[in-house]
Amino acid sequence: MSATPLLQLRDLRVAYGAIEAVKGISLELAHGELVSLIGANGAGKTTTLNAIAGILPTAGGELLYEGKGIETLPAHLRLRRGLALVPEGRGIFTRLTVEENLRMGAYCRRDNEAIEADMERVFSMLPRVKERLQQVAGTLSGGEQQMVAIGRALLSRPRLLLLDEPSMGLAPLVVEKIFEVIRSVAAEGVTILLVEQNANLALEFSQRAYVMESGTITLTGSGADLLADPKVRAAYLGEV
Repeated sequence: MSATPLLQLRDLRVAYGAIEAVKGISLELAHGELVSLIGANGAGKTTTLNAIAGILPTAGGELLYEGKGIETLPAHLRLRRGLALVPEGRGIFTRLTVEENLRMGAYCRRDNEAIEADMERVFSMLPRVKERLQQVAGTLSGGEQQMVAIGRALLSRPRLLLLDEPSMGLAPLVVEKIFEVIRSVAAEGVTILLVEQNANLALEFSQRAYVMESGTITLTGSGADLLADPKVRAAYLGEV
């Protein structure tokens, strides 16, 4: 394992005009880690992911990927370097077919044989996606759309996968399937930063986690330790 973290945020700040949504947070992910970021709605989790992906500009601090600052690097060039986002709400192209959506994930690649091999890999993980290949993506169920969004990101061959609320609005059985896929992707060595409202599930799956409140990191530890922490259980797991 490389000694340099794959991703480091150092005193990162993100603002919407005069309102600072992320107030100087620091976190890091080692190569191959599955780390979750949990917290209440409005804590700044999605803003953090969007800043890492290059969708939002940073207002201060450092954003290091493989030890190099990428604060000014456009989003499409971050994707080329292996940093992919599955956004909250899926963000699929509703008027395109499932296959067209998947291939959009590989738009910056030219290795056609490897792209086809990766398509088959996605199909093996997500057989439902293969069954819907020629269907217009907007006609799929929420769970199927989430699978397409994950498949599309995998077609970019990510080294760091940012997942924003993958279980949102999905039935329990579908959530179970989505998290099986996340586990499979992590087992292949892809580093994952997971934002997930279902804190219980996120902590069970994660090696480490950060708790975010009002734009700051208030707690960090292993998934197991935070799962057992009375404060975390009371605040995020609905237990007293």
